[in-house]
Amino acid sequence: MKLAALHSGGKDSTFAVYDSMKKGHEIKALISIISKNPDSYMFHYPNIRYTKKQAEVMGLNYISQETKGEKEKELKDLKRAIEKVKGIEGIIAGGLASKYQYNRIKSIADALKLETIIPYWNIDAEKYWNLLLAAGFKIMIIGVACEGLGKEWLGKIITHETLKDLKKLSEKHTFHLAGEGGEFESFVLDCPIFKKSLEIRDAETVWNRDSGYYLFKQMKLVEK
Repeated sequence: MKLAALHSGGKDSTFAVYDSMKKGHEIKALISIISKNPDSYMFHYPNIRYTKKQAEVMGLNYISQETKGEKEKELKDLKRAIEKVKGIEGIIAGGLASKYQYNRIKSIADALKLETIIPYWNIDAEKYWNLLLAAGFKIMIIGVACEGLGKEWLGKIITHETLKDLKKLSEKHTFHLAGEGGEFESFVLDCPIFKKSLEIRDAETVWNRDSGYYLFKQMKLVEK
């Protein structure tokens, strides 16, 4: 199938693209929604503009659409962005459990007569992390917003060891291990479909009470 992918730069949307490419689908474009609202109900906020670099190292067309990030109104901007990609049969998204996002993406896809593909919907979170790590995904935590995840997690790369720590915290503080409730946000620095890996040369930690972001300031493309 010819598909467009909604892409935030995080593990879920990137893994959905990887999965679709492995299955032989043609990815016509990555679509990133640039929200001006850090508390958008639908779209990631930190480092979203760096998705252009990910599209570059994947060799894919890139479409961005700005939005004010206002609840429900931001869906019109999403629909406008999808309509920019011609000749597609479906939309890929990386959701795991958020019915709020799933229902809204599907309603837009249905209106445009497109299939909705969310390959890892309702997967067990620990099993999902193991699939990501086994596939060689290099994932950095770039935002935290829940009890149990402090400033020390910002900029941290998830490995099998750090996953054990994350699991203990998720069990103690009852947050979703894959961050599906907005507990944390991620960014993929390398994976099998990247022709080059991404290296963060400079970044800034922004912390406010009990949440914060790891904001990139300089990124370099590195030969693999």
